[in-house]
Amino acid sequence: MSTNDFNVESSRRRVLGSAMPMVRSLFKMRFFVPAFLVLVITMIAGRAAGQTSFSILQSPGGISFTKVGSAYETTFGDMNALGVGTPQSGLTVSALSNGALYFSEYEVQFTGLALGNAELTAYVSTNFAHPAAQIIENCPSASACTSSAGYSAMSTASGSPSTVIASMGNSTATVGIGIFLPDNDGASAFTGTDNSAVVTFTLTNLTFGIALATATMTFTLTPANTVQDAVSLALATAPSGLTVSGTASPYTMAFGNVNGLGVGATVPTVAAAGGIIYATPYYLEPAFSDFTSTVADLEVYASTNFAHPTLLQLDDSAAAAGPYNAISTTVGTQTVMTTTAADRSTITRYLGLFVSLNNTATPFLGSDSATLTYTITVP
Repeated sequence: MSTNDFNVESSRRRVLGSAMPMVRSLFKMRFFVPAFLVLVITMIAGRAAGQTSFSILQSPGGISFTKVGSAYETTFGDMNALGVGTPQSGLTVSALSNGALYFSEYEVQFTGLALGNAELTAYVSTNFAHPAAQIIENCPSASACTSSAGYSAMSTASGSPSTVIASMGNSTATVGIGIFLPDNDGASAFTGTDNSAVVTFTLTNLTFGIALATATMTFTLTPANTVQDAVSLALATAPSGLTVSGTASPYTMAFGNVNGLGVGATVPTVAAAGGIIYATPYYLEPAFSDFTSTVADLEVYASTNFAHPTLLQLDDSAAAAGPYNAISTTVGTQTVMTTTAADRSTITRYLGLFVSLNNTATPFLGSDSATLTYTITVP
């Protein structure tokens, strides 16, 4: 082997020898990077598990909660699909065209977040035993939760929960929860106690997509969540008819100046033996919920008659032209207007005021009044 050959080999050894530390160094770097990532993930998981990340709080004037660990309990008490009566303390009830929504604001407080904002979602993890009678609704922080318009049905799927708070750091937001009671009659009618629903909340870090904490809300406090049946009957003004004043009983209606000939009448008249009938259309608006029947009976009687019943008489008719029949003055034998009134229907009836000619030696001139009492009965 020549001298030059030896030098070349020596050079190769020197080069390889000097490269070995670099290889070892690179190996160490490759080992160190995964170790660092594992350490970061462990810190995030430790922070999530080691402290409460959100709390559900009572809003001023809202429903109250009882907390046991990460479980919250509340109650909506007695409810009905017409929204009649006084709701449970802290609740607001809004009567809608197809049911009633009972709702309340509450507050959510995020604490201990150190890795960016988080979102809060919720879904109905266990539904009511009668889900057609009670529907849990959610109002997110982006909506106005003091109005029924801000509420919509809460998701019942864990994979696509409803948004309660889209993004927030360590702060407090106002949101809302409600229960909607739709009109249910016939086979779907339900009345009674149902406390079985559970809402599950999840707090998720938006930066890493990691669930930080969960909590549940159940409706198990007393008085128990109870669905009641309800019935109501309203009167309203019909087009071209006399004004029905008032939005609830007692209603009033005035026929104004009348006489036995219909002279100068401002209300349509119908000829009648011995006098004349002043006639006006008006509306009957029945509503009922959670009855096994889908129709109702409507009856009426004069609970307080005119002081001059031989000269003035109240009549009822299904048509403007008649026939008109005298309205009963006895509670036990009321005048039946219909036996097939549907829920949330509008029924047009005609109220007639018969005025006698009164050609006697003792005529009556002046004002007089009577009171009609209406009855709705759901079989």
